[in-house]
Amino acid sequence: MKTRLFVSGGLGNDRELVLTDDAARYLGRTLRLRPGDRIAVFNGDDGEWAATITAIRRNDVTLSVDHALDTATESPLKLHLVQGISRGERMDFVVQKATELGVKRITPVLTDHGMVKLDDARAAKRRDHWQRVAISACEQSGRIRPPLVDAALPLNHFLGGDGARDSTELILTPGARQTLAGVDAPPEKLCLLIGPEGGFSDREYDDAELAGFSAVSLGPRILRTETAAVAAITLAQARWGDLGGVT
Repeated sequence: MKTRLFVSGGLGNDRELVLTDDAARYLGRTLRLRPGDRIAVFNGDDGEWAATITAIRRNDVTLSVDHALDTATESPLKLHLVQGISRGERMDFVVQKATELGVKRITPVLTDHGMVKLDDARAAKRRDHWQRVAISACEQSGRIRPPLVDAALPLNHFLGGDGARDSTELILTPGARQTLAGVDAPPEKLCLLIGPEGGFSDREYDDAELAGFSAVSLGPRILRTETAAVAAITLAQARWGDLGGVT
């Protein structure tokens, strides 16, 4: 059962789902599946379920939900990525890889040196796009709970909000004395703040410090924003999450 699909309907024994639009086209025209073929479905709330295709029509596909599957792919580490928005496919890459690596929440932020400017309408469209990227990454990677992707907001608005309780808050800072590898295990949650292509301004570093973020580095080299995100998340999951056999 290699095909996995995110669905919006409720899941349970003997439930029937009718898929339309992109989902129906993907199963019927792209994958060329037929009645009797089996897939796995998940909706982010009810786990993962086996389903059988019972009908394929021109504009919709009908599934019969059979039984729950034992899927344990969600990391025990509650990791929140706050990412300075980068241009084009770089941001898509960060959202995709963060999802594959088990991040629970992604907050895109607009920064002083960032090259992307979004009004409210464009921000809403980008948020929907990034959420779809995350869902697709879940389908590929075996996750059953897509991360929450927030609407983009200015970094100072994020820093001025109420911080999460029991959260270790870190900002990646080139040249910081403390490395991420030397940080103590978070009590419950870990929040990583990573800059865009141009990095953070001095004002933003100061604001982050006032908001309770501690500066950490990933080593002696300066990494691209998308590389830094993947490296930091991987290191955190290896130490406190479910990579490398750690549980």
